[in-house]
Amino acid sequence: MKRSGQSMVDIKLSCSDRMENALMAFVAETFESPSGASLRLHVQEAEGQPLGVIQVHHGLAEHSARYARFAAYLAGRGFHVAAHDHRGHGQTTAEDAPRGVFGAPKGWNKVVSDALAVEDHLKARFPGLPHIVFGHSMGGVVAMNHAMERKGEISGLAVWNSNLAIGGRAGLMRAVLNIESLFKKPQSASTWLEGLTFKAWGKQVKGHRTDFDWLSRIPEEVDAYINDPECGWPASISLWRDLIEGTELGESENRLRAMRTDLAIHLAAGGEDPATDKGQAAKVLASRLYNARFSDVTMRRDPQARHETLNDIGYETAQSDFADWAERVARQQG
Repeated sequence: MKRSGQSMVDIKLSCSDRMENALMAFVAETFESPSGASLRLHVQEAEGQPLGVIQVHHGLAEHSARYARFAAYLAGRGFHVAAHDHRGHGQTTAEDAPRGVFGAPKGWNKVVSDALAVEDHLKARFPGLPHIVFGHSMGGVVAMNHAMERKGEISGLAVWNSNLAIGGRAGLMRAVLNIESLFKKPQSASTWLEGLTFKAWGKQVKGHRTDFDWLSRIPEEVDAYINDPECGWPASISLWRDLIEGTELGESENRLRAMRTDLAIHLAAGGEDPATDKGQAAKVLASRLYNARFSDVTMRRDPQARHETLNDIGYETAQSDFADWAERVARQQG
């Protein structure tokens, strides 16, 4: 609330200061992954007695530092928080993974291998604490594969704003990439897939101010994404192929049924998010989980929210709801 005598400029400056302080607390480190990548890893330790560890997987064409505000809030609620830049993203480096490329060969396997290595690192650093894996968008696909590789032997899984219901569209996307690759190298940007995804999603927002209004209803958040040189770039042909593979693996019924069914799973979706078919993808995933007899599935759906729940109107409530769920999971596991 605006205080008497406080200008809108003051408010914007105070918000900027809070974000700068959050970034300072989200300490940047380098972690050498067995995959050969030097991962940029951000860690913020819990305030007071820790309840658990939350490992965050970011989305496509963004980076882990964007989760500093989320990390600061969760640290205040008693959680150690860590997030790394995936291969081809942010400040992570690897010989086979320039920006927009996961790596070759088997790029998707390397992405998941990095996630598991970071988990092992965090468990050694913070022993004996419940471990929750959180993923947004593409990060939700990583998080689901992460959990599947562990057969569900983590404390909790959160999949937010992610589309694990592409079904037959995978074949169409592959066909588009195959044609495009006839005259481009695999590491080249796929302008065709970008047109079918990011650019198409931008056009679905009525009266859109920018091509990225599909991310959030808050103009300042959209502008911050646009002005961030580590965000919004077009992914390569090879990355899209890897991501399609990862999505299909995440949709695998056999792999799902190999997980322990008492794993706590939390889903979130926005009703105005074109990247998840207006939140329908989360409903499909929830139905699959119920049919597979998972006993602890919760879903948060904001009818007006767009793609980035953590950067949209009402993010404070979303953070609080997630922390409440994480606290319940941690106390049950602790």
